[in-house]
Amino acid sequence: MKGRNGMNRWISNRRPLSERSAALGAIAAAVLSGLFVSPVLLLTACQEKTTGASVVAGRVAVPLSEARIYIYREGEDIYGPALVVSEPSGPDGRFSLSLKPGRYIAVVRKRQSGDLAGPVLIGDYRSEPISFEVAEGRPIELDLEASVKTANEKVFPQPASEVRTGIAGTVTDADGKPVEGVRIHVYDHIQMSERPKYVGERTGADGRYMVPVKRGGTYYLAARDRFGGPPQLGDLFGRYDEGTVDPSGVVVRKGEVTSGIDIVVHRVW
Repeated sequence: MKGRNGMNRWISNRRPLSERSAALGAIAAAVLSGLFVSPVLLLTACQEKTTGASVVAGRVAVPLSEARIYIYREGEDIYGPALVVSEPSGPDGRFSLSLKPGRYIAVVRKRQSGDLAGPVLIGDYRSEPISFEVAEGRPIELDLEASVKTANEKVFPQPASEVRTGIAGTVTDADGKPVEGVRIHVYDHIQMSERPKYVGERTGADGRYMVPVKRGGTYYLAARDRFGGPPQLGDLFGRYDEGTVDPSGVVVRKGEVTSGIDIVVHRVW
């Protein structure tokens, strides 16, 4: 299937995302690689009666300040957007967040760039994922230690030659020039208000992208240089819409890479 360039615009009267959707969209496909070490993050849960949630608080050992705790539901892909991301840990390594009862996975990450999402690079801190359960009124203690990544041991996403199902194209500006440094966000609902199903790597100097997907279906694409929430002033943003007001669906067949899905991005003003 071949797509054509669409006129991508940010619609100012579009309904804003909820706080929860913004949090869910904040993290994109990130890479966890390198050697992991044993636990040292202390979490303590106490019941929050007003909401039915539990406050999960603790300390990232060393202590490590400015680290964030990424929470995923058990069974979710820890390389994708997180369910919850904590505020940065304090100078003493302490943090706090609120979770409803359930089973979760926690990962500590601290990027030198200060970005909330993206690949974990050499020199960044990351921890081994650890599973835990939140129950009302039952304290939790988990130990996890973040270590510095010293080598690249994994490649993500897969090379194009190995990808059997996916979406590919080019991101350009209004003048048709390739745009570097944006990611493709892939949604399975036309509203694109939920967290993305898939998030691609940043485009290179040629503006090209290829996002692997696990199965065929109809997807809706947005290109942006930041994660989470509605686009802000100064952000690069565009979506695949084939010149229509609403986003256009991209049909992907299992075992095929749907190419030519080109997106134009603009600065949001």
